[in-house]
Amino acid sequence: MSVDATSLLRLEKTSLRQQALSALRRAITTGQLPPGTHLVETELSDALQISRGTLREAMRQLQQEGLISTGARGRLSVRHLDEKEIRDIFHVRAALESLAARELASHPERAEAVGVLRRAVDDMDKWAASNLEDRIEADLRFHRTMCQLTGNETLLHQWSSLEGSIRMSIMFAGVERANKNMNAKRHHDIVDAIEAGDASSAAHAVADHMAGAANNLVAGD
Repeated sequence: MSVDATSLLRLEKTSLRQQALSALRRAITTGQLPPGTHLVETELSDALQISRGTLREAMRQLQQEGLISTGARGRLSVRHLDEKEIRDIFHVRAALESLAARELASHPERAEAVGVLRRAVDDMDKWAASNLEDRIEADLRFHRTMCQLTGNETLLHQWSSLEGSIRMSIMFAGVERANKNMNAKRHHDIVDAIEAGDASSAAHAVADHMAGAANNLVAGD
């Protein structure tokens, strides 16, 4: 069997782009690269040991995710969110995830979905004492899974398009408040409402969850 060398090179390049993307996303969402940081191609490509072309591909993806923004003369920097943007993000999340909870609660065979969500919350508990990155990923998995379980691809697509902004919002007020929002008990309340089969209560549970999370980030206790 002959092997196309260009295919192997393309695979290697894709792998490098993905690794660079993951490293930059992690640095931004954990605050290693704080909001407003100017991203210099030469410095980043040297630090990541990748070509500037591969770096640009990764950074284009981060722009699409809402993690970095373009300023004057095309200068790229880590996106800075203000309080209004945080509230707007959580309002949209509430609308999307309330729809997901309503659909799941209305389904006559929701037991399997409830089981999956319970395991997702248990996973959050498992990572509770871990590093912030793992906690963020466990939290996002729960919310993404809730949307996935509806089988509504449009809903999932819209939620996924917000994921970069959601990641940025999590760290808006620092680690302590971020951790408070990722408390497992708050997520069990949503699953309880879905399990009860009351679509209205499930939607309200999500709305209350999102309102409380936004208030915690922008207003504190």
